[in-house]
Amino acid sequence: MKKVELLSPAGDFESLVAAVQNGADSVYFGANKFNARINSQNFGNEELIKAITYAKLRKVKTFLTLNTLIKNEEMKEVLETLKSAYMAGIDSVIVQDLGLAEKVLEVFPDLEIHASTQMTVHNLNGVKVLEKAGIKRVVLARELPLEEIQNICENTKTEIEVFAHGALCVSYSGQCLMSSMIGGRSGNRGGCAGTCRLPYELINTSDDRCLDKGYILSPKDVVTLDILPELIKTGVTSLKLEGRMKSPEYTRDCN
Repeated sequence: MKKVELLSPAGDFESLVAAVQNGADSVYFGANKFNARINSQNFGNEELIKAITYAKLRKVKTFLTLNTLIKNEEMKEVLETLKSAYMAGIDSVIVQDLGLAEKVLEVFPDLEIHASTQMTVHNLNGVKVLEKAGIKRVVLARELPLEEIQNICENTKTEIEVFAHGALCVSYSGQCLMSSMIGGRSGNRGGCAGTCRLPYELINTSDDRCLDKGYILSPKDVVTLDILPELIKTGVTSLKLEGRMKSPEYTRDCN
């Protein structure tokens, strides 16, 4: 069985150390802006360089998440943030925005681009389009069955990454607009409030009768321990753990 990368989250420097010290092959983390977990502690410019240096000295790869939709007027700032990480030796950048991906290919042609799960790539055709565009790796939508993952892996040279543990969105890989509509906090801008995790009542409006109540919108977390051998056999390159909002203890125990 081939060696598969274990990719661990790091919401802050302490979590990054926990991941590195407990066996992660790679770690992913965000700068203070333009990442899908904007409410985690994240990394300022100096901490970003410190984190990359710490991991590289221990032969652990680092991936920077710039995985939100980018406004035109923000593009210059995003590229400046990436430049700092690039100069420090970041191994790849994870993006959602196709416009940003195009700019990264232009400005940093030797830097690997990974397509975020928030691109909602859920079939072979989607992977092929990104492959032609120069994307090195695709993080598949979290909803895919093993058969579809295997079909994709067998028919593309693009690296395939899947989530092996973590929260499952009520929508397709983060495309839900519920948080945005209710509170103006968009998941595609890093601010999802997790509104699907709250308790609700299902009401029959014809007679105001409650049909159900509780956490009726919230899916259970993805846990692949029971199918891990089968998941690895599909041919995936990387197993990703979700959890940049969680503590260093979570990162340590997951690894």
